[in-house]
Amino acid sequence: MNLRLILKLAAVAGILTAISLWMGQVAYSWLPPPASAEAVLVDGLFSLMTAIGTFIFCGVVGTVIYSALFQRAGKYDESDGPPIEGNLTLEVVWTAIPIVLVIWIAAASYRVYDQMSILGPMEHIHMGMGEAIAAPMDMAQGMPETAGLEPEAIEVHARQWVWEFYYPEANVTSTELHLPKDRRIKLALTSEDVLHGFYIPAFRVKQDVIPGRDIDFEFTPILEGKYRLRDSQYSGTYFAAMQADVVVESPDAYQQWLATAAKSPLKPGLNPSYDEYQRTGGDDHRPGWKTVPPAPAPMVNYVGS
Repeated sequence: MNLRLILKLAAVAGILTAISLWMGQVAYSWLPPPASAEAVLVDGLFSLMTAIGTFIFCGVVGTVIYSALFQRAGKYDESDGPPIEGNLTLEVVWTAIPIVLVIWIAAASYRVYDQMSILGPMEHIHMGMGEAIAAPMDMAQGMPETAGLEPEAIEVHARQWVWEFYYPEANVTSTELHLPKDRRIKLALTSEDVLHGFYIPAFRVKQDVIPGRDIDFEFTPILEGKYRLRDSQYSGTYFAAMQADVVVESPDAYQQWLATAAKSPLKPGLNPSYDEYQRTGGDDHRPGWKTVPPAPAPMVNYVGS
C-alpha cells in the first residue's frame, strides 16, 4: 500500500469521523428534553451509539457506491476478476475492528448502567422482592437543596387501567404523580391484576410492574414541568388509556401541594378507560369477545387534570 493511498484513506476516515460526531450531537435533539438525572446518562450513551452507527453506515454505503461507480467491469467484459485468495492482514483488520467496537460499546453501556444502578447495589432479586434502582445516589445527594434527605417514598398501584399514587407520610392519594425537583424518588410499584409497564419517556426510565411482587424503583427528576406516564406493556383492551400526568415542581411547591391535597376530601379520580367503557354501554353493546371491565375510579384526595 503506497503512501498516497494511505493518505486518501486517512482523509476519508477523517471526513467520516467528523460527520459521525456531528450526527451524534444531532441525536440529542431527537429525544424529549432530559427531565431526570438518568436521562442525561442515557442520552449520552444514545449519542455515542448514533455516532458509531453513522460511521459504519457511511463507510459501508460509501464503499459500495465507490465500487459501483469506479470499480465496475467494462462493457462486454465477462471475464473473471483477479484470482485473489487469502489476505491475512485484511482478515485480521476486519475481525479486530468489530471486536474492538463491541467491547467499546459494552464497556460504555456497563458504565452507564452501573452509574444508574439499575440492577441494584448487590442483587436484583432477593427473597421474591425485585429491586430496580435507577439513579446514582451520589448524584441526588450532591444537589444542595436535597443533600442528606432520604428518598421521597411514594406507592404506585397499577390496575386495569388506571394509575394510583399514595404518599404515606402525608396520607394523600392522587391520580396525578407529583414529584419534587432534585430529590431522589423511591417508588414502590405494585400491580393488582396483570403485567403493566411504568414508563416516563422524558425520564428515560422504565420498569415492569409484576403482579404479586413489590418492586422498588428509584430515580431523580431534575427539570420542572409536566410529563406523561404511560403503560409500556399491553395490559389489555384499554392499555393505551392508562396514562397519567407527572408534575415535577420545586420542593416548596411540592410540600404546598401535599398540604393542600391532604385537606381535600376523597372523590373519584381520573379513569378515562372506565368512563369510555360506561359511555359505550359495556359489553352489552360491544360486538365480538367480551373484554375485562375497567376498574372503577379510585377515591383520591387529588384528581389531577
